[in-house]
Amino acid sequence: MRTINPKPLSAQASVAQVLDAMTAYNGDRLRQACRLVEEKLTKPDVTIGLTLAGAMTPAGYDISCLEPLMRSGFIDWIVTTGANVYHSLHQAMGYEMRQTGVASWDDVKLRQQRMIRIYDIIFPEEALFKADLFFQQVVTQSPEMQKTMGTAEFYNICGRYIIERQQTLGFQFKTLLGTAYECGVPIYTSSPGDSSIGMNVAALEFQGKTRLQINSAIDVNETAALVYRAKKLGGESGVFILGGGSPKNFALQTEPQIQQIFNLAEAGHTYFVQITDARPDTGGLSGATPSEALTWGKVDEEQLPNMIVVYTDSTIALPLITVTALAYPRQLKRLYDKREEALTLLRVALV
Repeated sequence: MRTINPKPLSAQASVAQVLDAMTAYNGDRLRQACRLVEEKLTKPDVTIGLTLAGAMTPAGYDISCLEPLMRSGFIDWIVTTGANVYHSLHQAMGYEMRQTGVASWDDVKLRQQRMIRIYDIIFPEEALFKADLFFQQVVTQSPEMQKTMGTAEFYNICGRYIIERQQTLGFQFKTLLGTAYECGVPIYTSSPGDSSIGMNVAALEFQGKTRLQINSAIDVNETAALVYRAKKLGGESGVFILGGGSPKNFALQTEPQIQQIFNLAEAGHTYFVQITDARPDTGGLSGATPSEALTWGKVDEEQLPNMIVVYTDSTIALPLITVTALAYPRQLKRLYDKREEALTLLRVALV
């Protein structure tokens, strides 16, 4: 408990001073989240999984926040919707994402003009076709793609393709996939068929143009193994949740996979920070609290004080948390390259 006695803000106030002025309600929850990041999540032995739901990359948060966080070593693995991966290519391909300042548009007219709208963002439909073509070329032309694999391997190959052909492809900006490849951050999609990427893969497979098949079971076991490895090597595990939905559960279910399915002794994730606007009383997953997750074994019951839910928009909280985390850079863990090591540790434990 602390006394409410904030210092007056000035035009020269730092981010830390602004956060200190957030003395109650959800402002204070955001302050607490930033302090938890600063004091606990940036420790070298904490393995952090980011979950990403909602249209964050069309708004440019991959460029402003996620790329710096990956390069600073704050994000070790990611679970995201396929849409966020897909839309991160548009600006890199030279298509402008326009923030209009209003959310009321004549959508029939936009459709006639072949413009796509995401709330107050609009961009040309052609950007979708160009992104489709990119994934179609990688899936059909890369020999490495002609097999069954998980989404982490799929995205890693796509990321390498982007980096190797950055100039040839004419990409003007970094992409989520390219940065993750360079930083060794594995990216998983919990519902791989639920995006334009999954639609393209499905169509190509249906037409016999690729032998690629995405196996979600690979992702389930790999993510559980990465969490198990973090604990087995004497470290801690944290989840940083933007939004909720399927990515949130996929990251949290790693612990029940270890405890309930594999029957291995485990205590649950150590740290839990969620930014959400979902209410808990509707029974929806996006609003489920850390204490509710505790009943599933998803989080460590002894660590509940280290679990914060901030009821606000991710687009508001993420930049402040990003600036906080960037002040404490960590060495890259490059977990993509350690997936087989993690799986081996899990296999040995199951013998």
